[in-house]
Amino acid sequence: MKPLNAVFKALGDPTRMAILQLLREQSRTPSDLLERIQVSQPTLSHHLDMLKRADLVETRREGQYIRYSLNMTVVQMAMEYFMKFHIRK
Repeated sequence: MKPLNAVFKALGDPTRMAILQLLREQSRTPSDLLERIQVSQPTLSHHLDMLKRADLVETRREGQYIRYSLNMTVVQMAMEYFMKFHIRK
């Protein structure tokens, strides 16, 4: 599992947040993502690589396609980190 700073760096970009929002709905291929996000293929590859390096997404090969899905373990870890700051009144 990657350090949280890599996770937060990955979350700091609106395009990556849009990708995660789409993956929250269902797993998708890069082609699926390109249809929904207005970026070039090289830009999408860069963003997916950043998300993968932060362990926010997982990949699964299906024939010639790669399917990306949200890694809920890392998402939950980040949420638990933020919950530590919750102040009870």
